[in-house]
This record gives sequence, C-alpha cells and structure tokens, in this order.
Amino acid sequence: MIGLKKITPYVAGEQPKLSKMIKINTNENAFPPSPKVLATLKEFDGDQLRLYSSLENENLTSALSKKLGISSDCITTGNGSDDVLALAFQSFFNSEYPVVFPDITYGFYTVWCELFDIPYMEIPLDDDFHPDFTKIPEKIGGIVLANPNAPTGIVQPLSKIEELLQCHPNVVVIVDEAYIEFGGKSAVALLDKYENLYITRTFSKDASLAGLRVGYGVGNKRLTEVIKAVKNAYNPYSVDQLAEALALAATQDSDYYREMNGKIIETREWLSKEVTRIGFNVLPSATNFILAEHERVPAGEIFDFLRENHVFVRYFPNKERIANFLRISIGTREEMEVVLKLLSEFVKKIEIQEQ
Repeated sequence: MIGLKKITPYVAGEQPKLSKMIKINTNENAFPPSPKVLATLKEFDGDQLRLYSSLENENLTSALSKKLGISSDCITTGNGSDDVLALAFQSFFNSEYPVVFPDITYGFYTVWCELFDIPYMEIPLDDDFHPDFTKIPEKIGGIVLANPNAPTGIVQPLSKIEELLQCHPNVVVIVDEAYIEFGGKSAVALLDKYENLYITRTFSKDASLAGLRVGYGVGNKRLTEVIKAVKNAYNPYSVDQLAEALALAATQDSDYYREMNGKIIETREWLSKEVTRIGFNVLPSATNFILAEHERVPAGEIFDFLRENHVFVRYFPNKERIANFLRISIGTREEMEVVLKLLSEFVKKIEIQEQ
C-alpha cells in the first residue's frame, strides 16, 4: 500500500515465562528496587491516578538536580531513556550530514535514524573494540556514544569525551550513560564547559526499575528548551504520577543502590576471572554484563546448551564481529555460580569429545 513506513525494528532480548530460570539476557538489575521504592508503591494514593501528572515532573527533577549538582531547568524526563533518546534524535539531528556512532553499539540508534529519516554513518570499532574517533569525517550532523558501550561493556575516559566535544563544537554530542553507575566517570562534570553536550540516563539498570520506564536527559538550557518543545508537541505526560513517585524514592536512596550495585561489580569481576580460567576471552566491562567468547567452543552451541538448562543469555549471530560472543548479564552471586558450573561442565565435555 502507498505511504507505509518500511523499517527494520529493534530486536529485544527474549522474555521467557518459566517458573524456574536464570534470566541474564536483558541487563536487568540482579537486585530488587530500594525498600523506599517498595514502601512508596504500597503507600501510593491510587485516587491520584485520575489526574494527569505534572508536565515538568518537578518533584523528580528537583531531586535529580540535587543529586547531580545541576539546575532542574536542564533536566528532561521521559518514558525510559529510549524515549529521551528518541526525542533527542528528533530535536538535535536535522542536518543533511550524517549522525555518527560506532558500528557495534546500542541497536536502537540505527532504528531511530531510519524511523526519523536521519542520515547516519557507523564508525568501526578498532581491534580492541574501542571507537576510532579519527575516522569521524569533518562534516557530520551529530555524534552518539554509549558510554559505557553496549554490548561490549567498554568505557571511554572523560578525556576522550572531551576530545569529541572540542573537535566537533558545532554539533550535538549525545552521551548515553545507561550503565555509568557500574563503572567510569559521568560526563555530567563537563556540562558547564561544553554547550554541545547532551547526556541521557535511565532508572532501568542501576535503580532496578526496568519495568517502570523512567529516564531523563540533561543538557544546557538551550538544548533542554528544544527537546522539551518536541516532547510537548506529542507526549507531554510521558512520566505518570506513580512512575514519578517511585523514581523519586529511588533517587533519594543512593546508599542502597551503591551497596547493591557494588555487589554486581564484585560479581562481575569474579565471573570474568573464573570464565577466563576455563578458556573464555572476556572484554573489560564497566557495566552489569560481560561480553565473552570461548577460544574453541562456538557461541551458538553454548547458547543452546544454556537455554536447554533454562539459562537465558544474549547471542548476536547476525553481527559478524561479535557473532561468536555471548553477552551475559550479571545476576546474583548464587545465580552466577550456577552459570559457571554449567559452563565448566559443558566446556569440559567438549574438550573430552575433541580428544
């Protein structure tokens, strides 16, 4: 039919419905939300749901302002960071020149470019899976960098972010910090220095609220005014009253999340060491997942074996450079001990068969 949009959609991780399983394929947090979040949920006045939420989510933006040390006028909330990123693509990338991002990164970037008719160019990661910024052409429409990157897990230092901002002052550089609480330094410290910086964050990963769908973006007032205008053009009430109340409670309980996410980091480092010992190559991760390949056993065989044992990880067979890697989200220490045991047994079995 005439006029229908043709687009290849983003493919999310599998969402199995089993009573007993280890689900480590979508980078969900291994721990429950803060007790303050759960108490707020229990005490929430349901009668308030008959009313629209506030346009600016003032309570939440005020709390984020205090936490980040920036003005609340520079914060825009959204229905998850995906919503904020989509708004940012529409708000900041309206040039004839291509938007640039790595060829191995968050899959939604290409989807949004195709959806919004934004020209784009993918820059190949180097042999160590770091972006080669020297490959960025002179004339571009913008830059998007997930930091830490997904699915590689590799983080770039602030000096590299600053280099991008300095070399390309006339375009917006979006830094997607979905995983920043698991490693690396936030680019928020650079906001006062660079007018072309825009940062997106989410409550889905480090705040254990993937099912709530709340995210936010931060930038100078000029960028914020533009993105809010676009948001209010079609979805001004994107964060509802219940979502704001729970995200606010999470923002006010940093101590709890610092402890829980510290456990994830500790388990990540332990697992990386242990799977390396049984023949895996693990990329250095600053996230709540690792990307690993075995030196002899194909990723597809390991993926199928784990799935048969109700352990769900992520596999990218259609992405050539990481087709032999598995992305393994970090669960609890107990869950990862089960996973390690299964991996060890399977690898040993394959080795015996090869003898």
